[in-house]
Amino acid sequence: MMARHAQIGRLDWIGLRPERRAEVLSVARATIAPDGLNDDHARPGKRAVTLVQAEHLPVIAALSGHPVIAPETLRRNLVVSGINLAALRNGQLRIGDVILMIEGPCPPCSRMEEYLGHGGYNAVRGHGGWYASVVTPGAIAVGDAVVAG
Repeated sequence: MMARHAQIGRLDWIGLRPERRAEVLSVARATIAPDGLNDDHARPGKRAVTLVQAEHLPVIAALSGHPVIAPETLRRNLVVSGINLAALRNGQLRIGDVILMIEGPCPPCSRMEEYLGHGGYNAVRGHGGWYASVVTPGAIAVGDAVVAG
C-alpha cells in the first residue's frame, strides 16, 4: 500500500540559483550532476536538489494573503505535480534520466518574510518542499514524468 501511488507525476518547472541570494532563473532543461544541478548554488549531499509540490503553491498563497505564488519565490529547484512527495520520504524518485533520494523536509528559506511579507515564513512551514540527494545524475526537462521507485 505504501509503495503505490495514484498516478505518475510531472516536472512542471526547473529553477537555478547561480549564487547565494541571486535571482532564481527559470529553465526548460537542466543537467543534474552528483552534487546537484549544473549552474546552481547547491549544497552537495543530502540537500543537492530541492523540490516542492505544485499543489502547495496555492496553499502558500492563501496562507500568506497573496493571489498567486510564483515557483521562483520559494527558491526551490524543481516543482513537481501529481505525486505526493511526502509519501516518498526516504524513497527514490525518477525524473527523466535522474534518480533522486528524497531525504527530508526542506524548511522555508529565511527570505520568505522578505518576499511574502509579515508571516511569510510561517505560511510556508509544512509546505516548503523536500531536499534530495542524487543517486543517478542525468538530464531533466519540464514535462518529464515523475515516478516513484
